[in-house]
Amino acid sequence: MYKALIRPILFCFDPEKVHYFTFSLIRNVSKIPGIKSIFKSLYLVEDKRLERNLFGLTFKNPVGLAAGFDKNAVLYNELANFGFGFIEIGTVTPKAQVGNPKQRLFRLKADKGIINRMGFNNEGLNAAITQLKKNKGQLIIGGNIGKNTETLPEDYTKDYLECFNALHPYVDYFVLNVSCPNVGSHAKLNDKDYLLELISTVQKTNATFANQKPILLKIAPDLNDLQLDEIIELIAETNLDGVIASNTSIDRTGLKTNDARLTEIGNGGLSGQPIRVKSTKVIKYLADKSNKAFPIIGVGGIHSAEDALEKLEAGADLVQVYTGFIYEGPSLIKRINEALLK
Repeated sequence: MYKALIRPILFCFDPEKVHYFTFSLIRNVSKIPGIKSIFKSLYLVEDKRLERNLFGLTFKNPVGLAAGFDKNAVLYNELANFGFGFIEIGTVTPKAQVGNPKQRLFRLKADKGIINRMGFNNEGLNAAITQLKKNKGQLIIGGNIGKNTETLPEDYTKDYLECFNALHPYVDYFVLNVSCPNVGSHAKLNDKDYLLELISTVQKTNATFANQKPILLKIAPDLNDLQLDEIIELIAETNLDGVIASNTSIDRTGLKTNDARLTEIGNGGLSGQPIRVKSTKVIKYLADKSNKAFPIIGVGGIHSAEDALEKLEAGADLVQVYTGFIYEGPSLIKRINEALLK
């Protein structure tokens, strides 16, 4: 029903407007008595065999929703009814920011992909905390954190620490987002020496809490083998809890969408099916080269159960969807979990 009827209608309109319309629709429909039970009966797969224990947390199933969908933590309770094992909110920055100028979100229908240059648009730290206080405890919540666009390089770490300290009581794990191609002046975030400083500082802060939270690093799919080797070394040096592979890509190789349209769209991060192979290769390289020394959450181009299994077989412990959720609908989560049980 979603792909045959709902998606064609939604895809007639501006992607960002549709995103907010869909949010309002899910939130309002979920208030109708009995609707939550209907959603759960349609999409939720409950089976102990799906549980995954990772960095001290028990995930009901290994299929999560990637950051960027519920930026401000306003819909995670309702989205839990679609069968996710975990949801990652954010990217959250200390201060609210509008992000990049619109239009900044584009569908590549021929490629089953999306290009975005949102620029960490979010309502800020305090707004996210207000929403997270409404957590009904249905599933694990991750907090994806970043810096404000206007923050000076010498204050980057301060931004991450502000988010980390404030969100610590409200999320189950953290993700340091240092690989988004859609925010200005992010070159420093890709420097190994700075990453070592950032991670070490956040780790020291984490150690001051009685209940320490897992910390993961989200990396780009465009890293070469040498850069991936540096990531492996970095994780060994800092004792980081894991990696999310991967973020969006700036590579446009092999797209079916014509060059004229791509030029018209301009810069931004590519997600969806075009980066499936690229992200899987990163996962496999990290898993094989490190001898599976750390957990990996695989994300990028998962549009089917087979795509998810491919990521898991490559070395991922959990998977996340985003663009696939938009193109395939909520039944995707159920299909992945059912395939895992088989």
